[in-house]
Amino acid sequence: MQLSDKKATLSFSDGSPSVEFPVYQGTVGPDVVDIRKLYGQTGMFTYDPGFMATAACESAITYIDGDKGQLLYRGYPIDQLATNCDFLSVAYLIMNGELPSPDQKRDFDNLVTHHTLVHEQMHTFLQGFRRDAHPMAVLTGLVGALSAFYHDSTDITNPRHREVSAIRLIAKLPTLVAMAYKHSLGQPFIYPQNDLSYTGNFLRMMFATPCDDYQVNDVVERALDRIFILHADHEQNASTSTVRLCGSSGTNPFAAIAAGVACLWGPAHGGANEACLNMLESIQAQGGVAKVGEFMEKVKDKNSGVRLMGFGHRVYKNYDPRAKLMQETCREVLGALGLENDPLFKLAMELERIALEDKYFVDRKLYPNVDFYSGIVQRAIGIPTSLFTAIFALARTVGWIAQWNEMLSDPDYKIGRPRQLYTGAAVRNVK
Repeated sequence: MQLSDKKATLSFSDGSPSVEFPVYQGTVGPDVVDIRKLYGQTGMFTYDPGFMATAACESAITYIDGDKGQLLYRGYPIDQLATNCDFLSVAYLIMNGELPSPDQKRDFDNLVTHHTLVHEQMHTFLQGFRRDAHPMAVLTGLVGALSAFYHDSTDITNPRHREVSAIRLIAKLPTLVAMAYKHSLGQPFIYPQNDLSYTGNFLRMMFATPCDDYQVNDVVERALDRIFILHADHEQNASTSTVRLCGSSGTNPFAAIAAGVACLWGPAHGGANEACLNMLESIQAQGGVAKVGEFMEKVKDKNSGVRLMGFGHRVYKNYDPRAKLMQETCREVLGALGLENDPLFKLAMELERIALEDKYFVDRKLYPNVDFYSGIVQRAIGIPTSLFTAIFALARTVGWIAQWNEMLSDPDYKIGRPRQLYTGAAVRNVK
């Protein structure tokens, strides 16, 4: 960041002396007021519930302009990356700052591929979970347990250890998600196959059985790869902030990422795509497209308790750029699988049509977000609804690792310690 010529002055109505703070500029986006000395100079804290106006860190990874509907990974627009690159190329970019050369791409792909296998005792550990446990409960435990199985790379002060842990996490998450799915079905685990792509390997581990191998469909593989790209990072969201805050204590990377997985589980965050598909299926059960208009009227009634899932976004005040790509992908997958007349897709299109035409939704800028179509795509592929958030976690691990590593590389990083506005009882004595 660059120090601006501007200064910010804070004045008080009670006659207390004004204080001046430096202003810093990023490459793009709003300037920031450096208030690190606020408490020392005034004895006050700032109050910002939800951190809506607080820059908690300096980062060079991802940038979002919510008003323009823009998402950049290392400066590259998301639509260009999703159209022209595969997931591991984007992972390399997010982790290293530049897209890989052909040689770097080959070496990185090979490195990840040869770390996809997990310790055999992880299978035994998995057996301790109930088969009907939610996949995110299982995944949180499995990721946390990696620190017990791969404790040879948990020294966060060692750059080589951090690199090895990063590769292990990116490589093993597809294996762990597939293992959690197979465990829920009572099916044998399918080992990784090194001659397949990252995404193709995941699909095979998910859907093959010892008696019936799985042939990867190119359209399906590309669609899921695009889903991974679209979810790879998203600035300082709740789970990423959780990883940074957890990691700031000096804990090992597997514990920090497990914290991110747990945070992502929430329905207001990564669980939104699961909630969106549940909403579509509920409307379908009540009468399908014919009931969409009635449903949307209930949404507009604040007293109905009915919520419209998959529309609007806390950051994007315009159209979510990922949603446009996801809609295209949805059409491609349904066409390739002969599901063009899928009733949920038709229902989703009608929901979107009304939302884009109805003044109530237009005025509130409730446009479809990435979760709206990704659930339909995953359902068409054969991924169960309960696994959607685990797929999200698989993709977002790349961003979490890059953000965690960036934080540790910052010479000014400190353990996170938010402050509070205390409203409890004042000092009192026990009688």
